[in-house]
Amino acid sequence: NKMLQVHHLNNSRSQRILWLLEELKAPYEIIHYNRDSETNLAPEKLKDIHMLGKSPVINDNGKVIIESAAISTYIIDQYAPADFSPSKDDGDYYEYQQLMHYAEGSAMLPMLLLLYSSSLGKNAEPLMNRIFSEINLHIGYLSECLGENDFFFRNKFSGLDTMISFVLEAAKISDSLKSFPNLINALDNYQSRSAYKKALEKGGEYILGS
Repeated sequence: NKMLQVHHLNNSRSQRILWLLEELKAPYEIIHYNRDSETNLAPEKLKDIHMLGKSPVINDNGKVIIESAAISTYIIDQYAPADFSPSKDDGDYYEYQQLMHYAEGSAMLPMLLLLYSSSLGKNAEPLMNRIFSEINLHIGYLSECLGENDFFFRNKFSGLDTMISFVLEAAKISDSLKSFPNLINALDNYQSRSAYKKALEKGGEYILGS
């Protein structure tokens, strides 16, 4: 059996996949890719693994999987202890699923709009109120979900924390976390975990929200 391979791009959401694997102490190898220094885009050779040419992508014994939430679910199904995630019969199963997908499906969209529109300079000004009100809405929702807890699901560490970490790191860059002390604490808490630090050592350059 070949080891699970993570096709990992520097400074990307693929970092949280490494973090999840480190938390689970699962065996894996990293295949490194670096962004183009001019365009900041992923290199063409990532398209050899999957036609979209995006990271993260994993290959586990010939099974190629894209999409952070799908990858996280696969890794948890294969490598996590049974109580790490809910089973289908649990009352909070769909609550867990919705946040797992929400992190990329909804919460990242205004962050990406902000990233792309920032290259428009003054022309982006008419969009800014709308973008920041959307970011605030989503970060406010995550703040509600977390409440007084340290973790997003059953108040114990789960795949939701690794998924949502990227949203919090992206929000921190645009200074959008400042009204949400519980999320600031959660992010500090994540970044001080030994598995998070170990994943950083292995993954290389990562400047999101640091």
